[in-house]
Amino acid sequence: MGATITEKILAAHSGQQTVRPGQFVMAELDLMLGNDVTAPIAIEEFRKIGAKKLAGGARLVLVADHGTPNKDIKTAEQCRVMREFSREQGVQHFYDVGRAGIEHALLPEEGLVAPGECIIGADSHTCTYGAVGAFATGTGSTDLAVAMATGQCWLRVPESIKVVYRGERKPWVGGKDLILYTIGRISVSGALYQALEFCGEAIEALPMADRLTMCNMAIEAGAKNGIIAPDATTASFMDSVTSRDYRPMASDADAEYARTIEIDCSEIELQVALPALPEKARPVGEVGEVTIQQAVIGSCTNGRIEDMRAAAEILRGRKVHPEVRLIVIPATPRVQLEMVREGLAETFLEAGGVLSTPTCGPCLGYHMGVLAKGERAVATTNRNFVGRMGHQESEVYLAGPPVAAASAVLGRIGSPEELP
Repeated sequence: MGATITEKILAAHSGQQTVRPGQFVMAELDLMLGNDVTAPIAIEEFRKIGAKKLAGGARLVLVADHGTPNKDIKTAEQCRVMREFSREQGVQHFYDVGRAGIEHALLPEEGLVAPGECIIGADSHTCTYGAVGAFATGTGSTDLAVAMATGQCWLRVPESIKVVYRGERKPWVGGKDLILYTIGRISVSGALYQALEFCGEAIEALPMADRLTMCNMAIEAGAKNGIIAPDATTASFMDSVTSRDYRPMASDADAEYARTIEIDCSEIELQVALPALPEKARPVGEVGEVTIQQAVIGSCTNGRIEDMRAAAEILRGRKVHPEVRLIVIPATPRVQLEMVREGLAETFLEAGGVLSTPTCGPCLGYHMGVLAKGERAVATTNRNFVGRMGHQESEVYLAGPPVAAASAVLGRIGSPEELP
């Protein structure tokens, strides 16, 4: 019996020839991640267990991205803890304001994640890195603390679900639409503690930015990780960000899956997930008349330069509806700089939007776009739970950049085809 890519990576990192679903392993880690919300807790627990030095081998990455630039005294103190710990421990990969971007966009851009690696992060969307063919999963801060002290993490090998995407995508349909459609089909618990392995000719044709978006939201289906086998697109991307060696892996032809799901991409329309779960996805044309007060383009899901280009193409020469606040958040400083160089920043500002420094801010209702009671937002973020972006009686509709940009102009949720 063959093995899936997830099983192969976990076997390689636990010193075993093979592993099977349900088996517990102690995996050696290539990379550990914490942010300004989760890392201070991990650092405190690291000290409580008597650890003095970071474990050798695994790289620790600390990113100040959730409440930065510091929104209040508490977030300032959290970032101070990270700075001091980084100096004390000689952490090479500490990213502060000016260098920091949204962590799950920043790490791939910096070449810190690679095919075949085993990665944990004290943030649920760590599963993003499966897009380059790594096993990557989110943990709690205490798990991160133990990993910082030992370089290892205790994991249960997940079953895998094979999701095969066939056919050509319609205009404007991207990775966000594919993953929202998939979650809508299987539900937010449809892949609970399982690996979602995305494959098929439609995935092979998908740019890296869209792959990152899809793996980013695997957790929204309850998955332990999302993953895509490395191919020519992966190799080209890795060549553009790093020169270090890595070990790509792929599933065997006779690998065993919990189930296989077939999806025809040619039938997928632009998607919108209605409040208050990502599984409430439906074609934008079936949403109805939903007025909005805010549109957010950004986040670790859709804040890359490709997302900004798509949104700017729609907004160029148009104006944001007078009743809508458009907030545009590039995911990293590099994206922000490229937006300036390409004239995209000018396009957003001329349309009536505002540009933010890279931050997770509004995605978790922290700052830079918190919603008031009764307000609705369309956002390219990844979650639309009750109160996610602010007041408990506010609403968040999830969509890709084309729908978010078009909706900002229309003043209601709509598609680019509806624009004059």
